[in-house]
Amino acid sequence: MDLDLRKLRYFVAVASTLHFGRAADELHIAQPALSRQIRALEQDLGAPLLTRDSHGVALTDAGRQLLTEAGPLLASAHAVRRRVSVAARGSQRITVGFRAGIAIAPAVRLFAAQHPDVLVDVQRIEWDDQAPMLLDGRIDIGYVRLPIDETGLRVAPLYTEPRVAVLPIGHRLADREQITEADLADEPLVWPPDASTQPTRRPHPNAGYLVRGVDETLEHVAAGRGISFLARSATVFYSHPDISYIPVPDLAPDQVCLAMAASHTSPTVDDFFAAAQAAVEITAECGNYEMWKLGGAAAAQRD
Repeated sequence: MDLDLRKLRYFVAVASTLHFGRAADELHIAQPALSRQIRALEQDLGAPLLTRDSHGVALTDAGRQLLTEAGPLLASAHAVRRRVSVAARGSQRITVGFRAGIAIAPAVRLFAAQHPDVLVDVQRIEWDDQAPMLLDGRIDIGYVRLPIDETGLRVAPLYTEPRVAVLPIGHRLADREQITEADLADEPLVWPPDASTQPTRRPHPNAGYLVRGVDETLEHVAAGRGISFLARSATVFYSHPDISYIPVPDLAPDQVCLAMAASHTSPTVDDFFAAAQAAVEITAECGNYEMWKLGGAAAAQRD
């Protein structure tokens, strides 16, 4: 029997809250109807997904596995609906996501020369929505920074760039030409809550402040609440009177990749993928890394 996506959405709501009442409220349906749909899904799959007793609701092993699989599946279905809707309107457009500090203008120009009839929308993305926005179709292709959950994605390395420490202007190391990771061993850290995104393997006993995005990072560091690390492009795109950027050569470089949903088959998106790779190659040939960061004037001269 085919998997009913509506029942699957109902299951995810219950599995996420572990409470039928709250899930029913979120779904705007009656709780008895929700219970019937979950039982029907269990019958369809031939496995119990939830246990219900006086202690509450819990996931079975089968339920945990289904919850893991459900996210990408529902996101893919949502992406299909979005793409079909765009096609029905006769629209010729793609949406490109990009992380802070990544210039996409060179690729857009190269792509426009091949596809002058296709509109390229651009959208800023953050570390925690890179994969979800690709999987659910909000963006067609993304310039992402590792790490990223590659489940359901096609990911290709694009280039690397060194990392810098982000220090408040009065910091004891702010006037150095470069520093080491060990120099910052006891510093509190301003960083996203996902520890896997940290560019260093050393433990950080001082949690510091949790942030989302470069702008928040700079403001917290400027206020003296901790230090952080960013890719070197931050020094080009983000100036701040109360911030010093200091190179840290012994940190692993930041990896920038192109990513798209593995299920998204589109010659137009594939052509943008190729244009993005070509833009980086042109810039490398010109030997001007910072020009790429400033918007790709070197690539424009070669168009």
